[in-house]
Amino acid sequence: MDQIVLETEGLSKSYKQTQALDNVSIKLNQGKIYGFIGQNGAGKTTFMRIITGLAFPTSGKISLWGSSDERGIQEQRKRIGCIIENPALYPNMTAYQNLEIQRIQRGIPDKRIIERTLERVGLTDTGKKKVKDFSLGMRQRLGIAMALINSPEFLILDEPINGLDPAGIVEVRNMLKALNKEFGMTIFISSHILSELYQTASEFIFIDKGKIIEKLTERELDEKCKRNITLRALDPNKAALVLEEKLGTDNYKIMPDGTIRLYDCLDDMEKVAVVLSEEHIVVTELKMSGDTLEEYFLEKIGGGDVKNS
Repeated sequence: MDQIVLETEGLSKSYKQTQALDNVSIKLNQGKIYGFIGQNGAGKTTFMRIITGLAFPTSGKISLWGSSDERGIQEQRKRIGCIIENPALYPNMTAYQNLEIQRIQRGIPDKRIIERTLERVGLTDTGKKKVKDFSLGMRQRLGIAMALINSPEFLILDEPINGLDPAGIVEVRNMLKALNKEFGMTIFISSHILSELYQTASEFIFIDKGKIIEKLTERELDEKCKRNITLRALDPNKAALVLEEKLGTDNYKIMPDGTIRLYDCLDDMEKVAVVLSEEHIVVTELKMSGDTLEEYFLEKIGGGDVKNS
């Protein structure tokens, strides 16, 4: 059974008249990459700040690795690395010097951790180059290095690819996947670059107006977004038999509500209608279904532009 890294129960946060989080209950299992999706103001950053101890909930419970009392949670937070909003970098210092400050502040005794961390994020060759001369992608990787200096088991990243060019995005994506694969690190990422998040995460959590509105695995998301001909017939089993015998396909699924999703003949829906009619199948609905990834995300979080929060 997978170990639960983080569990929240009824987590809520209010700021005067604003309900930033509303009864948020989720579980994160060890070793997975989670994508946290929502519009500007949806509550993503507020949630991350509460988990990392930068803010306090109005109500609800938090458990980290099974610890839910205040002292236990504080102790378990030592196992977390995070970037919330923008990492605080010293522009006139080198990458090594920035990490040395972090090491001292956190009381980490072994200086060798700096070189190991720089290697993890691909910054070992920066030498005496100052951070002010780094590319945006390099600065973002250095920010992630600061989150990794304590060798965390759970990494929380708020918009880690925001503002990066395509090459920088690929760099960060490959690095996060390597951290997950090589060290079994659990990673929780918020991002508004939805197509990129899809290439990185294995689980997806949608939040809108402070509420969790859906949780999906990568496979479930693929299934929901997959283009198909959706048909509803009075006798779905007979309709499925006709699809197999007359169209020569078994690339379909009968859903729990009796609808059939046909993944073939997408360019010739009329042919499907004719074949079913000829076999006297009473069809009550026949339509193209399935969204692009972007369309599905926008539909779930209420449409409009998707931005970071």
